[in-house]
Amino acid sequence: MSYFSDAQLEVMMADLESDRAERKQSFQGDSPQKVREAVCAFANDLAGHNAPGVVLIGVHDKGTPMPGFAVTDELLRSLADIKTDGNIVPPPTLLAEKRVLSDAEIAVITVWPCDTPPVRYKGRVHVRWGPRRGLATAQDERILNERRRHRDRPFDVQPIHDAELIELDRLRFEQEYLPALVARDVLEANERSYEQKLAATKMVLNDSEPVPTVLGFLVIGKSPADWLPGAYTQFLRLAGNDLTAPVSDEEAIHGTVADQIRRLEEKLAAHNQRGVRFSDVDTEDRREAYPLEALRQLVRNAFMHRSYEVTNTPVRVYWFDDCIEIHNPGGPFGSVTPENFGQPGITDYRNPNLAEALRALGYVQRFGAGIAIARKALGQRLRFEVQPGVVAAIIQGETS
Repeated sequence: MSYFSDAQLEVMMADLESDRAERKQSFQGDSPQKVREAVCAFANDLAGHNAPGVVLIGVHDKGTPMPGFAVTDELLRSLADIKTDGNIVPPPTLLAEKRVLSDAEIAVITVWPCDTPPVRYKGRVHVRWGPRRGLATAQDERILNERRRHRDRPFDVQPIHDAELIELDRLRFEQEYLPALVARDVLEANERSYEQKLAATKMVLNDSEPVPTVLGFLVIGKSPADWLPGAYTQFLRLAGNDLTAPVSDEEAIHGTVADQIRRLEEKLAAHNQRGVRFSDVDTEDRREAYPLEALRQLVRNAFMHRSYEVTNTPVRVYWFDDCIEIHNPGGPFGSVTPENFGQPGITDYRNPNLAEALRALGYVQRFGAGIAIARKALGQRLRFEVQPGVVAAIIQGETS
C-alpha cells in the first residue's frame, strides 16, 4: 500500500528544500548509483524523522515532471531490485511504484527508516543534511550507532507506542512493585514524580514520553494480553496420557507475570496429590506426586525466558496421568544452544529486565539456579526437549 497520497507527493516534488524527497530525471547514466545513494540516505534517516523519504524518477531538478517520461515494468523491476542486489546493507525497506502526478507518469521509491542503522551502500554511509546528500561524518556515524543501540535494547523494555499510561496499574506499582524494588527510606525521601518513577524502573520509555514498555505491561499492566497477545497461560489437566484424553480441568490464566505465576502454582499445588503412608513407619509419611519446589522453579524459568516477541503463543502446562509438560515459546537464546542447554553455568537472558523484576518480587532468588534446583529434586525424571521455537520441560511421574 502507498504511504503518501498523490497530493502529498506533488507537494514534496515541488518543494526544493525538502529533506525527504530527491528528484532524478531518469534512471540512466550515473542515476542508478545516485538513486541507491539516496535510498541509503533515507534509510539512515539522520534527521530522525521516523517517517519515509521518497526518490522521484522522471522529475526535473526544478520540481516539475519530465515531458514524455514513461514508467515501464522493466524500470519498476530495476528499482525493486535495489533492495535485494546486495549493494545496500542491511537491505532497505522500500516500495517502487508508478504514480501519476500533475498528469505525468512518475516512478516513486518510498524508503522507510532502518531500525538498525547505519546503512551502507558499497561500504559507505550516505546521509542527508536538509536538501543535500553526502557521506556521513564520524559524528554522524556516532549518532546512527547510538540510535541503533537504542533500538536494539532488549524487547522487554521496548515501548508499545499505541498504549497510554492509564493502561498501567498505578496502585500496584506504588504499593507492590516499588516497595519490593526500593528501600523504604529511599522511597520516603524520593520526590520524583509518578512518571519519573515509572521511567526509572523502565515501566515507560521516559518521563517526558511516558509510553508503557513491554516490561510495564508484564509487571503492572491492567490487561497485558490485550497488548501482548501471547502473555497468558494455558493449564490443562487430562485424565490420560495424551492430548486426546478427557479434560478434567482447564484454565486460561491472565494478568501480570506475577499473577500468572501465582495462580499457576496454586493449580499445580491443588493437583499435586499427596500419598500418605501409615504402615511400617513410626509417623505418617506424606509424599507429593511431584516435588513442588521443582515445579515452581521450572514454571518461573518458563516465564522468565519465554519470548514475548513475534508470537501469540502462551506458556502451556499439560498435566497428564504419567507426566507434566511445561512448554514455553522461544528457543535457546544468546550463548545458550540446544547442545549446552541446562548445563551448569550456561545461561543467558532474553528478558533481562523482566528477570530483575521477578527477582525484586521474590520469584527468583539466584539467577541461573532454577534448572539445577529442579534437577537435584527430580533426577532422571526431568528432561528437556529443545527446539528453535519452543522449550519443553517434561517431568515423569514416579511410576513411569
